[in-house]
Amino acid sequence: MASSPAHSVPDTSLGLSHAELAILRQHQHIALSQAGSSRAASQASSQGLLLLDAPSLAALTHHFDRLHSGIQQRMLYVCPLNPPTPLYYNPNTDNTQLNQQTQQATLAQYDRSGAAIALADAEIARFRALLGQIDELDAELEKVRRVREMVKGMRARVEALERRVGR
Repeated sequence: MASSPAHSVPDTSLGLSHAELAILRQHQHIALSQAGSSRAASQASSQGLLLLDAPSLAALTHHFDRLHSGIQQRMLYVCPLNPPTPLYYNPNTDNTQLNQQTQQATLAQYDRSGAAIALADAEIARFRALLGQIDELDAELEKVRRVREMVKGMRARVEALERRVGR
C-alpha cells in the first residue's frame, strides 16, 4: 500500500456529503494540477485525502476563489439586478422591524421576479421572430427547389432536342 502524504487528512472525515466530496476531490485535483503538483494531487485523490500543507491549501483556496468569482460573474450576467438584502434574525428586535424587513425582502423579490418575467417575455418574442424568419427562409428554399427542378427539366429537354437534331 502506498504511503499517504505527510500533511493530509481523509476527506471523508470532513463531514461532507458524497456530492460535496466529489466536488472537493475534483477541484483539489484541478487546483493542484494547475499549481504544478499533479503527482501529489493524483496520489491524494486516489487515496481520498485532502492535502493540508500550505501550498496545497493556498492553491485550493485560490482555485475556489476564482471559481466563486466566475460563478458570481455569471450570476450578474444572468440576473443583473441587485442581490437580495439578507435578513438576519436578532432576538432583540421587535416584530415590527422583522415584519418590515420581511416586507422589504418580499417586495424586492417581487421586483426581481417581474424583471425576470419581462426578460423571459422578451426572449420568447425574439424566439418567435426567429421562428418567423425560419418559416420565411423555408418558403424561399422551397421556391428555389422548384425553380431548380424546372431548370433541370428544361436542361434535360434541351439536351434531348439537341440529340434529336444532332442525329
